[in-house]
Amino acid sequence: MAHWLFKSEPSAWSFAQQIEAGAKGTSWNGVRNHTAKLNMMAMKLGEQGFFYHSNEGKAVVGIVEIIKPYYPDPSDETSKFGMVDIRAIRPLPREVTLEAVKAEKRLATMALVTLSRLSVQPVTEAEWKIVCAMGGL
Repeated sequence: MAHWLFKSEPSAWSFAQQIEAGAKGTSWNGVRNHTAKLNMMAMKLGEQGFFYHSNEGKAVVGIVEIIKPYYPDPSDETSKFGMVDIRAIRPLPREVTLEAVKAEKRLATMALVTLSRLSVQPVTEAEWKIVCAMGGL
């Protein structure tokens, strides 16, 4: 089972709002990057990802689950992009800051470090375990 990382500016959509959406979750729409699109196309029902607050906070703050695989994004007038639906699973007991990720040598090749602008990223199994441990899970 693969793991992922979803980035959102908290002023646009925060993890607290994701939690408030409840079990019905929300669509992860508005992505207009082809690499992020391919990542979402690879997602399978039940896979989990980190929820990352970008720009404001710069930290992994929670865990989400894919509840609906890739489908067309109706907000895309070009019909080239799609979205997935996610729901919040739980907040991390301790936020894992970007600074902490960069300081952890075992995470030097993590997409969060090497592809900093990519909004939807893959996370390896080893990276998943390290970040979860750093976050208190």
